[in-house]
Order: sequence, then structure tokens, then C-alpha cells
Amino acid sequence: MSICPKNKSSRSHRDQRRANWKMSAPTLVKCPKCGALMMPHRVCRNCGSYNKKEIISTND
Repeated sequence: MSICPKNKSSRSHRDQRRANWKMSAPTLVKCPKCGALMMPHRVCRNCGSYNKKEIISTND
């Protein structure tokens, strides 16, 4: 036997349940080398460093 709702859920009750499905803003931190905003635990796109070490060489 499958799951079957006993009564119809109203639009407001359904939408109240779905109200918590919102997107959250990504966490951003400042790069310790150049100060640009970046996601934590990732290589900085601006200067190419991770943990104050140059990982990707940038041609400036």
C-alpha cells in the first residue's frame, strides 16, 4: 500500500511548508594575500594563492 494523503492540503499550508526552500548567500572571506573576497578553502581567483602560497601563477 502506498502513501496517500487523507485530506487535501490547502495552498497556504503547502506554501508555508515550501517557504524555507530559499537560497542563502555564499560565505565569503577576504584573501589574506590580496584582500579580495573569495570562498573559504579555495584558491583565490584574483591572485591565485591558497594558504598564503602561490598555487596558480598569474600573468599581471
